[in-house]
Amino acid sequence: MGIRFVLMVNKQGQTRLAQYYEYLTLEERRALEGEIVRKCLARNEHKCSFVEHRNYKIVYRRYASLFFLVGVDDGENELAILEFIHLLVETMDRHFGNVCELDIMFHLEKVHFMLEEMVVNGCIVETSKANILTPVQLLDKTS
Repeated sequence: MGIRFVLMVNKQGQTRLAQYYEYLTLEERRALEGEIVRKCLARNEHKCSFVEHRNYKIVYRRYASLFFLVGVDDGENELAILEFIHLLVETMDRHFGNVCELDIMFHLEKVHFMLEEMVVNGCIVETSKANILTPVQLLDKTS
């Protein structure tokens, strides 16, 4: 399947965005997020950006005050997922102009929409920033 979930978390450990591509109950999600966030935020910047947790491989990267965490299957390429995280941040930067935590909080539906344009059922299907942003820009024009 590939990607199991995408999380965006601030430095205090508060989840700002969560997108799951497999079914987990609310309690399971809450427990999983808490465990993963504590584990990733406790690591210093000199350690690698890959952590194994339960049956997931967590690939994460910090941009300013936000951590982007992606849970993947064991066989997934970690460097490709780091590139995916970077593409997501660049796409949000292009739309919002130097994206920050407040942009994600106040435009959560747009960020979800961008993510849904990029990933379908846990598989990355679009990597062109222009193709990802076109529907979002059309939505902006209509509102």
